[in-house]
Amino acid sequence: MKKIIITGGTGRFGTILKKNKTRHKLFFPNKHELDIKKLETIKNYFALKKPDILIHLAGLSRPMNVHEKNIKKSIDLNIIGTANITKACEEKNVKLIYFSTNYVYPGTVGNYKENDSLLPVNNYAWSKLGGESSVHLYNNSLILRVCMTEKPFVHKEAFSNVKTSFMYHEVVAKILFKLINKKGIINIGGPSMSIYDFARKDNKSIISKKLKKNNKIGMPMNSSLNINKMKKILR
Repeated sequence: MKKIIITGGTGRFGTILKKNKTRHKLFFPNKHELDIKKLETIKNYFALKKPDILIHLAGLSRPMNVHEKNIKKSIDLNIIGTANITKACEEKNVKLIYFSTNYVYPGTVGNYKENDSLLPVNNYAWSKLGGESSVHLYNNSLILRVCMTEKPFVHKEAFSNVKTSFMYHEVVAKILFKLINKKGIINIGGPSMSIYDFARKDNKSIISKKLKKNNKIGMPMNSSLNINKMKKILR
């Protein structure tokens, strides 16, 4: 059994993790107990719980345009906050598992492998790559480049010309604890398909729409992942 701290436990994915049964002892600190912007609060919580592993979910994600409108908040939470987490983990040799995004890849050709070149297409992805940079410095770490979404699909429309590798939160939660002993980088997601095809599997009433290239919302046209490494580990 491992003692595992999970930051961002009140978020969408953290809420799913709380429902999962595991042999590990999980801690879900709130923002007052562990503030990723304040290194001392992280150290104090470590002293209290003495964790073996930290899974770092906390940060700023939606709405996507907040990363364009308020770069200070994006930097403070996703870059500096992750750097603080990394510092605290390194000091106590706590295994760090960082949730990044498939958006760090260029998003043009798809089928991206873990060692492919990176070129984020929007500020959200740049902020997550900034977080990755600090985690990369720490050897006792695992970066998960995740492509996941809520179930049921939250939108009434979906892009038929945008490819991705969506996996529902519930599925990611089930496989996460099978990966905690790994290090390096692992892509996490499902098979490559259009967002419309993915959404329509569970909701036949989803409306198809097209997304223009060089769109204002900064969405890549093909951010699908090569998930062979993940599948090999999970066999």
